[in-house]
Amino acid sequence: MADNPQLLTDIRLKLLHKELRPVYSVDTDQRRVPNQPDPLTDLGVASGTDNLGQAVILRLLTPMGELAALAHPEYGSRLHELVGRQNTATTRNLAKLYILDSLRLEPRIQKVVQLVVSAAQGVRDRIDIQLAVLPVGQTQTVVIGPFTLELAS
Repeated sequence: MADNPQLLTDIRLKLLHKELRPVYSVDTDQRRVPNQPDPLTDLGVASGTDNLGQAVILRLLTPMGELAALAHPEYGSRLHELVGRQNTATTRNLAKLYILDSLRLEPRIQKVVQLVVSAAQGVRDRIDIQLAVLPVGQTQTVVIGPFTLELAS
């Protein structure tokens, strides 16, 4: 599956913290070089299904229109609009709608196979999201998540 050009390769990101707005840094890998005592540090890469999962999460976390100045006005999602809302069935259904609307523009996804948005157990201001997608040109689904959306501002 990693040889599929639809899934691409990109720099792997590392989540530093997620309070209010997630902050990422570029992840790194250590590698040993023969005849050199210290390991070298390279940029970490995400490829294949890992890259697709990372790309989906970044698309969903980016507010729609935030990249308009970079010629990507439709990149992102409207999930940020749910922050501050109560955790009701309506809010969870809006989250589903916003996710489906955002992912229909992802060229590497053929079909959203499963999308479950549920209230987090014991936490009233958080929803849990589980997603499975079928990449273009593939027969196996890719599971993304579970991940959470904090509704409290």
